[in-house]
Amino acid sequence: MANTITYTQQGEYLIPDLQLPEQPKVEIGVFGQRHKRYLQEHHRLIYFNLLTSCKLAVYLADIDSQANEMYDLLVRQLSEKENLTELLKEDHPMEWTRKMNAIRLTAAEIVNREIIYT
Repeated sequence: MANTITYTQQGEYLIPDLQLPEQPKVEIGVFGQRHKRYLQEHHRLIYFNLLTSCKLAVYLADIDSQANEMYDLLVRQLSEKENLTELLKEDHPMEWTRKMNAIRLTAAEIVNREIIYT
């Protein structure tokens, strides 16, 4: 059975009615969205190849998952290294918050450098 292509008249031109197949519905978080924007701006060929092969959503979900795992691991490791405990959180909440914010920023920078912007 041969595939038939239909056309739509646009002025004097016939434009083929082409549609991409349905892509799987996956949640893409902040790291995946950041990587998507990076591909769109700096690696357009890769972006369009993934898009037209219907692999973009799955690829971005995988990148997002890897980035979140790395981020969580880094935050945990850096918190242990800085000795951020629940006791410190109870006794000195502002100090704990300041240190935790610095750790989260550091972890995000590492994830961006190692996964998102490569």
